[in-house]
Amino acid sequence: MNAPTTALPTVVIGAGPIGLAAASHLVERGLEPLVLEAGDGAGSAVREWSHVRLFSTWGEVVDPAAEKLLAPTGWVRPDGATYPTGGDWAELYLQPLADVLGDKVRFGARVTGVSRLGRDRVVDADREQQPFTVHILNSDGTEQRITARAVIDASGTWSTPSPIGGDGLAALGERTASDRISYRVPDLKDAAVRARYAGKRTAVIGSGASAFTALAYLADLAKDAPGTHAVWVLRRGIGGSTFGGGEADQLPARGALGLAAKAAVDDGYADAVTGFRTAAVEKTEEQLVLEAEDGRRLDPVDEVIVLTGFRPELSFLAELRLGLDERLQAPTELAPLIDPNVHSCGTVYPHGVNELSHPEKDVYLVGMKSYGRAPTFLAMTGYEQVRSIAATIAGDREAAERVELTLPETGVCGGAGLFDEPDATLSGAGGGGCCATPTTLQIGVGAPASTGGC
Repeated sequence: MNAPTTALPTVVIGAGPIGLAAASHLVERGLEPLVLEAGDGAGSAVREWSHVRLFSTWGEVVDPAAEKLLAPTGWVRPDGATYPTGGDWAELYLQPLADVLGDKVRFGARVTGVSRLGRDRVVDADREQQPFTVHILNSDGTEQRITARAVIDASGTWSTPSPIGGDGLAALGERTASDRISYRVPDLKDAAVRARYAGKRTAVIGSGASAFTALAYLADLAKDAPGTHAVWVLRRGIGGSTFGGGEADQLPARGALGLAAKAAVDDGYADAVTGFRTAAVEKTEEQLVLEAEDGRRLDPVDEVIVLTGFRPELSFLAELRLGLDERLQAPTELAPLIDPNVHSCGTVYPHGVNELSHPEKDVYLVGMKSYGRAPTFLAMTGYEQVRSIAATIAGDREAAERVELTLPETGVCGGAGLFDEPDATLSGAGGGGCCATPTTLQIGVGAPASTGGC
């Protein structure tokens, strides 16, 4: 880089856990970060699921470089063996970290575009010698342009949940029925939200940690509100991995989450519908009816909770030359390591700048956004990513390529979960295969029957 470019800040998009960790590592390296956050506080997305408990402990969700920055202020990490909620994470760690970073973090600054100064994505001439130009829409409606030596996009995927449709598109009628459809785990401690689901029949669509959490929450609600019932809609069959890693999971809370969901449905608080890929949502005067691609129709429900994952928002990066996998929309070198058809958290080894680089030099997608549509991200993975990237920007290639993280083994993970009783006795998950014949069954007594392998 030429001297004027190296004097510019590194722009970090997003003041969530990974964005603030990136800024901390840059500061540790003597580099100048500028964190741009669309929300009005640190961890804006995390605050939207403040009621949900993580399945990672405090010891696993605090970045080492961030902790060093916080230490002189008298900040003490909460008990490393306990499990924070999203609200705890934001209030007790992310906001204090943003406060320490001070004017290196700007709130109410939404990034609307990133490019090379004077070069669209077509132009080759002197491209890498040009700084990045970052366009911003401020909360007061004014626009601004900032130049940067590098760009780290840690904006996450929270704002772009996947739709109901089994083909990746919105189901027919999904938009029309939007007043009865939610894409978030409900906060049943909120009186208005509780009233929305109490005594109602709710379809929960999804098969990951968020769906487990919603099922467990609704089961608890059913104990106090008669008539509350869930319909768990899965695109696949029920098999041995449906409920995660169980007791074998080295993240105990992650394993307990799946087992809690299994217990909830075993107790008869839910029907499970398998092999159901939703094509349409029909809105009647009182309820909604889901219809599958094969023509099957479910009994009417009052509400639908869609927890089918997230996808990256890439439109503001359209003028950059990104190398993304055509399926996952993750960096091409990283994608084979996180393919959800193959890998769980335990089989994705720690990675850094080599797997996160793009044809456009000095631009990086990190955190949940780096995983594209894959659901297997852990916070500690993101902290390792930004440590490696900060070392690269500082010119320390040896440190950038050094692995400084060991991930826990086994289990299917992704997102936040439910875990309130770390001493609870856990039981094993049922067996079965991954290619069950589409069916509808009542789960009320014992484990689901084994359905064979594929």
